[in-house]
Amino acid sequence: MIKVRRIHGYLAAIALTSWGLVQWLAPDETRQATTAHGAEYFGTGYTKWEMNELGKLKNKLVADKITHYDDDTTQSIKPVMFFYNEKTPPWVVTSETGVLSADGKDLLLQGKTIVHRASAADVKELTIHTANLRVKPDTSYAETDEWAELLSPPNITTGTGMKTVFANPVHIELLANVKGKYETKKKK
Repeated sequence: MIKVRRIHGYLAAIALTSWGLVQWLAPDETRQATTAHGAEYFGTGYTKWEMNELGKLKNKLVADKITHYDDDTTQSIKPVMFFYNEKTPPWVVTSETGVLSADGKDLLLQGKTIVHRASAADVKELTIHTANLRVKPDTSYAETDEWAELLSPPNITTGTGMKTVFANPVHIELLANVKGKYETKKKK
């Protein structure tokens, strides 16, 4: 009987020591991720508009479902972000999920992300495939550290890391390991 108690005591001490080591060695992000936040409300068919100083539509966020939490963050399912320019079709950014910061200034689009702009009179169609895009809706800016593929048929450019400005003047920059396949003009 005493041996069984000792074994249980040793096992409890090992378990407690292991738990303490995990807590001590775990990065801050892991500890924060395990802190539960309570949902305050949710909704389906969510839409948020932002207008520019002239009252014209600047951007729009649409999501199938949103959940607002007590830390004032908002998680979304299948978010779609639109960035509008006067002379070109809108940029449309779709993702699997998203998290909007409490102040509404940062939108993290998580998972597979597609950025698309249709062709128009003076612009070619462009599609960007990437993941985990960090968006600043106020400044029409987005960036990622992930792999990105830019498709503007028949041209293809790939790289790791990307910075993008959707407002005029539009700017797209791939940061590393850039490779491309481009159509060349045939000589007559």
